[in-house]
Amino acid sequence: MHGENGQEAAYKGSKQFTQWEVPTANATGFGAAADDYMERGVDLNEQLIRNKPATFFFRMNSDAMIGAGIFKGDTLIVDRSIRATSGKIIIAILDGELLVRRLVKQPNSVTLAAENSRYGNINLNSFNDSVNVWGVVTYSIHAVT
Repeated sequence: MHGENGQEAAYKGSKQFTQWEVPTANATGFGAAADDYMERGVDLNEQLIRNKPATFFFRMNSDAMIGAGIFKGDTLIVDRSIRATSGKIIIAILDGELLVRRLVKQPNSVTLAAENSRYGNINLNSFNDSVNVWGVVTYSIHAVT
């Protein structure tokens, strides 16, 4: 048993294994010469997700952030455990609507800034309690073809 109470997480991730510890099967009983040089595949969960329980995926539904490289139809990876600081791209809930914008904090104001000139910035000082930060965008995934 591990730990003081004898309980462990069921999923430990694949980071604990090296390529030499992953079992392989070969019908002839002999490993292929290329197996010595085989590498484990890239796990996007390991690469893109910092805190699995706090991470969510969203589909971008507008072109408000094209200047930041986020396009309509992109998949956004959002981490709710990251603190929203000035300059970060966030998911905000404003009057019940989800918005993807850059958070800009200045001494006398807080603004949700769009990265497309077709959209205006939203000054949050006039909204008081009707604004919530839902999470911070950590990655944007989009097709290039």
